[in-house]
Amino acid sequence: MDRIEIASCLSRGTHRSMKFGRRLPVSARSFSVTISTLCRDQKTERPLQGVLVLDFSQFLSGSLATLRLADMGARVIKIERPGTGDLGRTLYLSDIDVHGENTLFQAINRNKESYAADLKNPSDLQKLRQLIVRADVMVQNFRPGVMERLGLGYDSVSQINNRLVYGIVSGYGNAEAWRDRPGQDLLAQARSGIMWLSGNEGDPPTPMALAIADMLAGHSLCEGILACLVRRGVTGHGGLVETSLIEALLDFQFEVLTTHLNDGRRPPRRSAFRNAHAYLAAPYGVYDTANGHLALAMTHLPTLGNLLDLPALQNISNSVEGFERRDEIKRVIAQRLKEHSTEHWLEILNAADIWCAEVLDWPKLCASEAFEELAMVQTLTDGQGIEILTTRLPIRLDGSLLTSAKLAPRVGEHTATIQREFGV
Repeated sequence: MDRIEIASCLSRGTHRSMKFGRRLPVSARSFSVTISTLCRDQKTERPLQGVLVLDFSQFLSGSLATLRLADMGARVIKIERPGTGDLGRTLYLSDIDVHGENTLFQAINRNKESYAADLKNPSDLQKLRQLIVRADVMVQNFRPGVMERLGLGYDSVSQINNRLVYGIVSGYGNAEAWRDRPGQDLLAQARSGIMWLSGNEGDPPTPMALAIADMLAGHSLCEGILACLVRRGVTGHGGLVETSLIEALLDFQFEVLTTHLNDGRRPPRRSAFRNAHAYLAAPYGVYDTANGHLALAMTHLPTLGNLLDLPALQNISNSVEGFERRDEIKRVIAQRLKEHSTEHWLEILNAADIWCAEVLDWPKLCASEAFEELAMVQTLTDGQGIEILTTRLPIRLDGSLLTSAKLAPRVGEHTATIQREFGV
């Protein structure tokens, strides 16, 4: 076993004034993680080695799907417009950048190559078709009809490569009423019903504070592509894989939507106090303690009442009462938990095997022993002194971590090399 140093996620980045070639400052501290040589060996065989992916997507959802394919060993060539490239390069989440581009773009396009092509230029299109003939997978997330007008839709390209697995992620799939609406994460959340599950009763619709639609759709597309590749191994033929932001969000809600569709279609009723799940009884929620916060999941209320010395909970007869009186019950619990520290309550509740956890912020998470043991942070570099920290693929294969090394490519960085290699 080798020991390698991984910078902690407490690291600071560099503001947009950073010049090309300056080293990104590393961490306020470092921690050591023990992983095998196999885990960190970039030459270790990966399940998708030999698979060629042409990635025409922009922004997040399609790029996440191809990121996962790249993490698992596929060669991903990102097709970008000359000059400006993927619009996601300048979609800033903060005042930190790398090579004039945001850190999200660098992380989600790691270990990819960049090929610059003007999709309106007949010569460039012909070269792309030559690449498509050699590809295993092609991914795009243009608005419906765009790729068809360019002659790059599935019906066209499958004629020149019937082994091609063609992936599409759109905003709204086959929903004609929304077909031409912008396929953007917040807008998809707004149309999905999911905003009525977060926040407390009486609060306005509350979006999830992540690009959840993009991420879920990207994962769904990746699943479909992998399934189609397996089928191709049996039949010899590729296929068309389609998903959308709205379908991914609806599937994400299957637990609560199934309840809604079978209980007379009553709307979800959020708790008025510390809501954490519209369909679960007390004590499910997050509570203040004397020095922090504590999460309590599903728990037998009389047992919890004994542990917290709350007689009001000890006589609750069933979970129905726990749901009907949940705001009242949760307020009683909240008042009690404020009296002592998180550590005090964890000692009592953990000893009784009550489902609970301290609520961590990112600095506290990153400083934890568990986070260190997970080895979730990896370092990406351009080989010229610029580094960023990001998370790794959350999968182990045969006990090994699949980590990456390279930052996202510059626009068109590999165009000439790819043209020589493929003779286009």
